[in-house]
Amino acid sequence: MKAFSRISGFVALALATFGAFTHVIAQQPAISGATPAPVVSDAVAMDSLERARKLVEQFFEQSANVVCEESITQTTLGKNGKPNYREESRYQYQLEASTSTGSLKLKESRDARKIAFRDPARTLLITNGFTSILLILHPKYETSYQFEGAGEELVDGRTIEEIHYKPVPGGASPAALQLRGKNYPLPLYGSIWIDKESGAITRLTAAVDSSMSDLGLKGLTSDIHYALVQFHDPEEAYWMPLSVTIDVETPLQHWRNVHRFTGYKRFRATIKVELGKNE
Repeated sequence: MKAFSRISGFVALALATFGAFTHVIAQQPAISGATPAPVVSDAVAMDSLERARKLVEQFFEQSANVVCEESITQTTLGKNGKPNYREESRYQYQLEASTSTGSLKLKESRDARKIAFRDPARTLLITNGFTSILLILHPKYETSYQFEGAGEELVDGRTIEEIHYKPVPGGASPAALQLRGKNYPLPLYGSIWIDKESGAITRLTAAVDSSMSDLGLKGLTSDIHYALVQFHDPEEAYWMPLSVTIDVETPLQHWRNVHRFTGYKRFRATIKVELGKNE
């Protein structure tokens, strides 16, 4: 079932994009001429980055078929930055990953659990694909970003390494903006916080600067927080998105969506065959 049915105009064409077209962009190699290797400022940051990259690759290629409960708060903001309209919905969210064709393909879907009242006079923002943003760390994209260590901090007794990243001109992107039937890769930049001991990503921010203002996008920022989730059969633990805050602004409108994820479970596709008896 489609998550949102009443979206019109520019937002429907241009802003419902964070990861929505990852299955298209993720199959595209970096454009020729991109930097051949990631640039990292120091060996300590490189160690944390490589440890995180291995976990991300393992997750997408072995364990990314998950289902969870998702709640979404969609808000429009006034010129003073204060909310002036809000809708809340709940869904069952499902992410499927496949490498059967030799390239990584991601598919996400939502089944409605609670649909908010739709005011036909309002235009709201569609946002999805947050797990896919981790592809910034996937080896397929290691030539598409430059990384720079930004220091360490102690959080709840654990050492967290902060790493800044920015896009390499001409590199591929795991997120795209769709406008009038065309996909425009988003040149994301931001920061990644990595648990130095385990390599787990605890937080990731992504933003787009004014370089896409000619398409009507004044600003886009996201802030994703992760939590450790224990899966069973087999016993594995991964840091999954816990909450996501998305802010999108055009010259005329300002939106903020907040997603929260709970109750993660792994699923597997199964085929049931019943043999009938000959009479």
